[in-house]
Amino acid sequence: MPERHEGFGPLPLELSVAFVETGRHAVPGPLVETVAAAALLDRLGDADAACAHLPGIASGKTVVSLCLTALGPYALDADAADTVLVVDGDTLRVGARPGPVQPSADPGRRLSRPVGGTVLAEGPAVLSAAAYAADEDPAALATAAQSLGLGRALLARTVEYVKQRTQFGVAIGSFQAVKHRLADAYVLVESARSAALGAAFAADEDPAALERAAAVAKSVCSEAFSAVAGETIQLHGGIGITWEHDAHRYFKRAHGAGELFGAPAAHRARLAAGLGLTSH
Repeated sequence: MPERHEGFGPLPLELSVAFVETGRHAVPGPLVETVAAAALLDRLGDADAACAHLPGIASGKTVVSLCLTALGPYALDADAADTVLVVDGDTLRVGARPGPVQPSADPGRRLSRPVGGTVLAEGPAVLSAAAYAADEDPAALATAAQSLGLGRALLARTVEYVKQRTQFGVAIGSFQAVKHRLADAYVLVESARSAALGAAFAADEDPAALERAAAVAKSVCSEAFSAVAGETIQLHGGIGITWEHDAHRYFKRAHGAGELFGAPAAHRARLAAGLGLTSH
């Protein structure tokens, strides 16, 4: 958050560390959405809009959900937010209240359609700011870090489980096939860690490289988390597909997070375009 709006300025490394921890514990709520909304408001260049919302976000008193009608008419966890920003074409408005809450595939996140609201800004600047906040760097960086935390938590839990679960009188973790699958999962998590931290360091030290690094991080981390979540279900066996176990929550969070703020394929296409390559 900019210092002029009572923040501490850009802190991408600290932000990434925080989101790794929120991911590790699958913390619900519009956390990434608040970051994206703050980036949108700061990028908008509208002093009145920024002064009205950014100081509250910086202090932690204002939680914001973001609804991008181009990506779907729903806002995530709007019922837990103090403010809902709605980007509809080139218009930015403040939603008056969330509509009826609906469950999503991820039981830790809820959907609602913002109702009514007042116009905050209009024009091409809204489109540019929304594209930056949602499809590019801030939300991609935060989501990648969150996915890394989720993947690390799942790997640790699965390793612990296979040490305790026995079959034929021995721990299933001693089976070579199980070891190979966990080794593959470890490689995915470590690759995601490199990508997420690389993007955070780029944001801190070389902002010109951030767009490319953020696209790599979002793509790599989303796909790694989805794969590790699938292995978690498989290696937990029957208990992994029950409602009583947490594995299904992480699995559903993985697939939801992978699609939010740009699916991996969309970020790879953006990366290819930036490198002057043709995507097939």
